[in-house]
Amino acid sequence: MAFDAGRERQFRVVGQRVERPDGIEKVTGKALYGADMTAPGMLFGRILRSPHAHARIVSIDTSAAEALKGVKAVVTGADLVHPDDEGLADISDNCLAGDKALYDGHAVAAVAAVDKPTAREAIRLIRVEYEVLPHVTDVDAAMKPDAPVVHSGRADETVGAGFSENVTSHFEFGHGDLEAGFAKADVVIERSFTTAATHQGYIEPHACLASMGPDGRGDLWCCTQGQYNVRSICSALMGMDASQLRVTASEIGGGFGGKTTVFIEPVALALSRKAGRPVKIVMTREEVFRATGPTVSSSSDVKIGMTKDGRITAAQAKLRYQGGAYPCGTVEFGAQSAFAAYDLEAVQTLGWNVMTNRPKEVAYRAPGAPMAIYAVESVVDELCQELGLDPLDTRLLNAARKGTLSSYGPTFNEIGLVATLEAAKAHPHYTAPLGENQGRGLSCGFWFNFGGNTCVSLNINPDGTVGVVEGNPDIGGSRASISMMAAEELGIPYEKVRTVITDTNSLGFNDVTDGSRVTFAVGLATIEAARAAIREMCARVAKIWDIDEEAVVWEDGYARPSGPNAGDFEPMSIAEIAAVADNTGGPIAGHHEINADGAGVSFGVHLVDTEVDPETGTTKVLRYTIFQDAGKAVHPDYVEGQMQGGAVQGIGWALNEEYIYGDDGRLQNPGFLDYRIPVASDLPPIETVILEIPNPGHPYGVRGVGETPIVPPLAALGNAVSRATGVRLTDLPMSPPRLLKALGDRG
Repeated sequence: MAFDAGRERQFRVVGQRVERPDGIEKVTGKALYGADMTAPGMLFGRILRSPHAHARIVSIDTSAAEALKGVKAVVTGADLVHPDDEGLADISDNCLAGDKALYDGHAVAAVAAVDKPTAREAIRLIRVEYEVLPHVTDVDAAMKPDAPVVHSGRADETVGAGFSENVTSHFEFGHGDLEAGFAKADVVIERSFTTAATHQGYIEPHACLASMGPDGRGDLWCCTQGQYNVRSICSALMGMDASQLRVTASEIGGGFGGKTTVFIEPVALALSRKAGRPVKIVMTREEVFRATGPTVSSSSDVKIGMTKDGRITAAQAKLRYQGGAYPCGTVEFGAQSAFAAYDLEAVQTLGWNVMTNRPKEVAYRAPGAPMAIYAVESVVDELCQELGLDPLDTRLLNAARKGTLSSYGPTFNEIGLVATLEAAKAHPHYTAPLGENQGRGLSCGFWFNFGGNTCVSLNINPDGTVGVVEGNPDIGGSRASISMMAAEELGIPYEKVRTVITDTNSLGFNDVTDGSRVTFAVGLATIEAARAAIREMCARVAKIWDIDEEAVVWEDGYARPSGPNAGDFEPMSIAEIAAVADNTGGPIAGHHEINADGAGVSFGVHLVDTEVDPETGTTKVLRYTIFQDAGKAVHPDYVEGQMQGGAVQGIGWALNEEYIYGDDGRLQNPGFLDYRIPVASDLPPIETVILEIPNPGHPYGVRGVGETPIVPPLAALGNAVSRATGVRLTDLPMSPPRLLKALGDRG
């Protein structure tokens, strides 16, 4: 569906700051999250996890646990199906280990008991004999030919010679003559960078309630970003038809990509099937850190050439991402994103995915992009410092725009990068004075945005109100935005529409809520479903008026004659049409199913001021401003919240957050006490500037906004700290000890 230029600046509902439909339930505690569901006869599940980073499982003795009074079921990896599909087999092995435990915290066995104390005691009674194996947790070490091998035979044909078997795939993007490009440069800078693995930091731990019946049918309630994906995975691992498993998504207390797969759901289903009773599992915070996916950690090399006037002549990046104990594909996104902000004649990005003895990587807001763009934007900033150039003007000079051949292949259509840069340049923040030990950092950011499979049903109620049924969990305000687009299209007040998220048996398949796809894709399907309902209502009115369907038009929430020749009839509202629907053909509804394309890429620019205490190495964030193209901000409050939330998470990533592994391969900081995320006192007010450059692929011009805001902060903070201290750190996070050491080394 193409952008409807006639709708530009004519919206009545879209763009307003309407009341949030879930606000009261959440602030009063009425909303039901993953751990809130109970069932008669419910048992409590608990999981035994490996204390070793890498070990062969010689034997598991569950007899003592099974004999304990109150224990109703014990399961191991043998109780799950291991499908032929490698991806599903990996998920099965990750949920309950097979021959080997592959990381500290890998699930080995599970119990279901009548209460939590009994379940804890049963776990202690399980005896596992391990043969401890050599391990590797660092990405560069894991690539060396003599590194301990996590899995054999998982490398695909893209991986060249000279690497260990831990390197599973390789990607390359680019165009032009690099050698000639670098020869044109007045200055060439090449630097190496590392970023630590970070967790999404959602407040709600993973939780689920599973119930398998004697007829082989099952029900699952869980906190997830995609109940259809959960159904597909769990039914495969349970060896049952997808139609026999119904999955209902609870409210979600944060996900950010971390709840796009399964960890405990198949285990709960297996326990329930064996026990014949419902089983509930709720992860502890330590389990969340040790056994659910953080981001990849990365190692990268970036080389960029620039002329004295600021023109980039050539650019190259080599990215190495570790995705934990199973193959992942995240480096592809990093390699595609690295130079997306620039119009370059010669560019190349190379990427390698690597396995290590760490938890399986899971998406975290624009997966792969923050690490790559951190390295690129750091080198761009250093070139500006070296040549005495304005960092914003330099980016404007090289910025991608409509017609640019991107670094990863496509030619850009309408994009908002230049507009965001110009807005940043015109903003008072960019020229505000700075004090001693203070610096200002700038970074561009990019994300692709996705569309994907979507199904929506829109029902006209007998009183003229509207119910929208969709299949994507609301993690960023989608219920409000979908209701707003339905109201906009139908020409009725927002308050007349209610959107609900349904279970897997009540609507066609929907892809996971990720990639900033929902407002775009579900919104597109909702608009089409509304238009289908409008066509049906016009047909009903044509019957009532006894005229041709083409002679009835829809305007501002009413069916009207198309002109004087169509007849003289009073317009009919939705309520009036619905009131007589049983006499004109029955219930009125609109449906739409689509594999949405045309999501439109997203760009943003972040400005940040920092102050570094030279005595302690502590970095204080003084001021933060975000400029981002939203295409069309359907609900500006939610758009601003997405922008601010991404910035806050990026601040934590840049300054403090990291997974710390000891020499024994065990995670040393599995909790919020030692894994430090930003709190309110760490942050200034974060100002947002929303730009609206319509996405040609959506009738209202909508672009996704949730991924892009986490991409620029790493480099923006790094550049600000560099300018505040005169020291450029190349390893994240820039924690006080690391920064203090760098200041000391400078002398």
